[in-house]
Amino acid sequence: MVKTPCNISDEFYAQLRAEFSEEQIIEIAAHAAFENNRSRFNRVFDIGSDSLYCLLAAPKQPPL
Repeated sequence: MVKTPCNISDEFYAQLRAEFSEEQIIEIAAHAAFENNRSRFNRVFDIGSDSLYCLLAAPKQPPL
């Protein structure tokens, strides 16, 4: 949904309808559009990460 152009195929829409209600598909599309807009806006002004997100190290396995 964030490709340019943002058209989706009838087949993909049918897959969405099999899993989600119309309201849920609208919500998914709205979130995808918001994130796409936000990320493009940030790139225009070279806004980087605020480092709130980081990958956590994998938990250590106890010895056997």
